Amino acid sequence: MAEFNVKRRVFGKLGIEVSAFGLGCMRFPMKDEDGKRVVDLDLAKKIVRTAVDNGINYFDTAYVYSDKQNEGVLGCALEGGYREKVYVATKLPLWECSCPEDMEKIFEEQLKFLGTDYIDFYLVHALSAKRWEDAKAWGIREFLDKLKKEGRIKYAAFSFHDNYEAFEKIINEYDWDMCQIQFNFMDINNQAGLKGLELAGSKNIPVVIMEGLLGGKLASAPESVLKLYDSYSEKRSPAEWSFRWLCNFPQVSTVLSGVTSLRQLYDNMRIFSEADVNAMSKEELDIIDKVREEYINRTKIGCTGCEYCMPCPSEVNIPRIFRIWNDAFQYSSDIAGNDRYARLVREGHDASKCVQCGACEAACPQQLAIIEKLAQAGKELG
Repeated sequence: MAEFNVKRRVFGKLGIEVSAFGLGCMRFPMKDEDGKRVVDLDLAKKIVRTAVDNGINYFDTAYVYSDKQNEGVLGCALEGGYREKVYVATKLPLWECSCPEDMEKIFEEQLKFLGTDYIDFYLVHALSAKRWEDAKAWGIREFLDKLKKEGRIKYAAFSFHDNYEAFEKIINEYDWDMCQIQFNFMDINNQAGLKGLELAGSKNIPVVIMEGLLGGKLASAPESVLKLYDSYSEKRSPAEWSFRWLCNFPQVSTVLSGVTSLRQLYDNMRIFSEADVNAMSKEELDIIDKVREEYINRTKIGCTGCEYCMPCPSEVNIPRIFRIWNDAFQYSSDIAGNDRYARLVREGHDASKCVQCGACEAACPQQLAIIEKLAQAGKELG
């Protein structure tokens, strides 16, 4: 018997009903086995089947997830009558193809991994302006049309990582059934952003949301942000605030969330049983605006990542250091010993390699005090 009643939404022009919470399979639980990292099949099966039993009917995977184990695990979990209850979305990674014929080869592999003879939503994976031009040259639109005509896919879609201009071009150059974008309250002006969400909505194209928690950064919060959340009468986790904000948009069809445990699954099912379109009050939306402002105010340096300072003669990866520094301080109260920065140290591109030649500052269009800030970043992150 179902413990939750996860809300469903009409999927734009397709007219089908899909759960507002879609299970993102990329973060299936992992375990060590014979010296290798493998998906914990038993726990993954339990997560998938518990989700289906509670009304979740959208599952997102990809050819490359979990070192190409992911589709097979999902296919196994959906055996025994579960496949017929859900929509399966997976993705074609063009970077794994060396010629157009490889698209068909990979698709056939995916059918075998998933244990099915059709895929509901087939996404061209991680499109950008450059990748879209390459895909068109390979005949991707004709390939998707062919798969649909043959009944091997039901809907043609794409996932996206680039700017709004690229998104607008891609969405207007094919009759897409769905699109998947990165979106959260910190990314309203990044990538496709709010403009992209509204554009897709105006065309009645369903939008699936990924990175609703910004890669997990919004799932926890520094004290200054927690105080803003706690000013509201009802106590909620940062993750719940993020998901409720997304569900408030009528253009949002499904929000993907990856879970690694049953506890996380149950928490998400509770949230998506309660959150709904236009359900947030002005007070709640004002709190989100204040939280966004607080995160922005915690930025350590206003580096835009333009890379005018690169290449550095001493091979210091200046934009990457500043991005790590900003992320660490914005989203965490404890930034020392950062793993991403430790990787830069191992690669020999960290702040300690700076010889203060000044070439970067001379090239910086924002006239940032790069030398001083690099030293500070290295000290705080190291």
